[in-house]
Amino acid sequence: MTSAYPINVDDLTERVKAFAIEQGEIPSRNRIKTEFKVGAPKANAVLATLEEAGFDPTNPDAADTVAPVVRLHSVPATEPTPVVSEPARVEETSTEPEPVAVDEPVPAPVVEAASVVEVSAVADPVPAPVEQRETVDAVATAPAKPVRSWPLLLLAAGAFVAIWGGWVGLGELTGFGPIRLLPGIADSFVINSAITLPIGVEAYAAYALRVWLSGRTRSNKARRFARWSAIGSLILGAAGQVAYHLMVAAGVTTAPWWITTFVSCLPVVVLGCGAALTHLLNDDDTEAQR
Repeated sequence: MTSAYPINVDDLTERVKAFAIEQGEIPSRNRIKTEFKVGAPKANAVLATLEEAGFDPTNPDAADTVAPVVRLHSVPATEPTPVVSEPARVEETSTEPEPVAVDEPVPAPVVEAASVVEVSAVADPVPAPVEQRETVDAVATAPAKPVRSWPLLLLAAGAFVAIWGGWVGLGELTGFGPIRLLPGIADSFVINSAITLPIGVEAYAAYALRVWLSGRTRSNKARRFARWSAIGSLILGAAGQVAYHLMVAAGVTTAPWWITTFVSCLPVVVLGCGAALTHLLNDDDTEAQR
C-alpha cells in the first residue's frame, strides 16, 4: 500500500470506499491511517467526503444515487478546497519516515548465517570417533580362522563302507554280478557290475549338492534342478539301503521283480540327470559371456 508519491484525496476516497464495502462499515480515522499509510489530515478529509456523500457501505448503490444531490448543494467552494490542499502538504512530510521502517529487519539474516557457520564448525569433528570405531572393529574381526574339514574325511570313510556294501549287495540280489568288459580281448579282465550303483547314485548326489549349495552357480534354473535331484538321490540311496538290509534279514536271495526293475534303471537315470545338470551350467556360462 506504500508509494514514493503521496496519494491524492480522490483516489484515497475510492480505496476507502472499497475497503468499507469489504468490511461492512466505514473505518475509523486510525484504521485509515494504518491500512493506507496516510496522515491524519487526509484521513479526516476522506471521512468528511464520505459523510457529505452519504456513503453507506452496506448499501453502496444507494450512495451513488444520492451523490449527485449532495454535489448540487455543496455550492461554497471555500470550505472543501482548504481541506483538500492543507493535508496534501502535511502528507509529504508524514510519508518521509516510512522507507526507514522497511530497512530495519535487514541485519537478521546475518545473525542466522553466523549461527549456521558456528553449528557446522562444531559438528565437523563428530565423524572422527566413528572412523576409529570402524577401524577397531575391522582389526578385531580380521584374524578369522577357516573351519577344518578333516573331520569330514572320517564321516565319509564310515559312510563309504556302509553305502558301498549295501549297494553292491542289493545289486547282486537284483542280477548284477561279475562281467567281462573285453571278451575275446582280455578275458581275464572281470569286474562286478554292482559297483556301478554306489558310484553312480552317490557321486551324483555329491555333485548336485555342490551345485545347489555353492555360491558360484548363477543360474536359478540349474540351482533348482540340482536341489530337487540331490534330495531325490539321497532319498533313493536311503531307500536302497533299507531294501537291502530288509531282504538280507528276511533271508531273501533274489529280489522281487519290481525292485529288480527299478534298480536296473538307476545307472541310466543317474547318467541323464548328470548330463542335464551339466548342460544347464554350461548354458549359464554361455549367457554370462554374451
